[in-house]
Amino acid sequence: MASEIAEQPAAARRTLDALLPEQPRLRELAAGRRRVLLVARGSSDNAAIYGRYLLEVAAGVPAGLAAPSVATHYGARLDLSDTMVISVSQSGATAEIVETQEWARACGAATVGVTNVEGSPLADAADVALVTRAGPELAVPATKSYLTQLVALAVLADALGEAPRGDALDRVPAAVEELLHTDVGAAAEALATTDRVVVSGRGLLLGTALETALKMEETCLRPVRGYSYADLRHGPISVVSEGLLAVLVGAAEGPLAEPMVDLVRDLHDRGARVLGLGGTSDFADECDLHLAGPDLPETVEPIASIVPAQLMIEQMARRLALDPDNPRGLKKVTQTDR
Repeated sequence: MASEIAEQPAAARRTLDALLPEQPRLRELAAGRRRVLLVARGSSDNAAIYGRYLLEVAAGVPAGLAAPSVATHYGARLDLSDTMVISVSQSGATAEIVETQEWARACGAATVGVTNVEGSPLADAADVALVTRAGPELAVPATKSYLTQLVALAVLADALGEAPRGDALDRVPAAVEELLHTDVGAAAEALATTDRVVVSGRGLLLGTALETALKMEETCLRPVRGYSYADLRHGPISVVSEGLLAVLVGAAEGPLAEPMVDLVRDLHDRGARVLGLGGTSDFADECDLHLAGPDLPETVEPIASIVPAQLMIEQMARRLALDPDNPRGLKKVTQTDR
């Protein structure tokens, strides 16, 4: 896991070089389509959450997350003739995702497959395949394949938007490289010695927060809830009390940057400690522990912001005497149903 985290700057650059030339095909495929649906599970679902926000905020395209069981179990017939369906799967071989893509085409959708495996069923069946260049991923927890999925979705949103933002994308590999040198020791120790953890973020960084929570659960075998900032305030905040460690993922700019500072203060008033990832300088000053985020625009910040979280979770697992490369009960390719 550690070595694959370290490969991410090169993986991001390879993926950009491979996928940016696909933008004309993506624009042609999207012509006449008014909305996007994203299909995914697990870590890929967290990548899709970023894609949904980015498509709506940066490209002005209505987007949503599809429920695969609508296709695979209910067999609903929908009119998707005005829709582009983006299916995201590291392996490109998860039967549920492949079947949902086939269903979408039968319902009239244009299809894009985002996968790390060229020649996989998902890639071969898609109208356009965005094959990431992460390289083989041996550790079970997705790191470089997740990050390159974010790159692929950013390339897609950039293609569908009115104003190209290629310069921001070009800055991503260097930002990832810089974050690899983050000292995560204190954060990993705090997490390893705490039984009660919640993770929260909002907007473009919600996917980062949910992926951080998922990685802690699957790699460190701890029950961790990931919440939208808004959902946390709507009820679950009542469980926040002394002894809880809240991991907050903040944006360095944008409309949701300052509200995260208010959330830190609220959590402190309830007795919690706060570990902050990224955010503004005021946010960093308010947190008990803080890890710096990338120096990137908010639209591409989530691609690199996951790196400090990956590093601290890998070290957290080691502090708990666990093998981060092979978490208990997990496989690289997950089939939802037997």
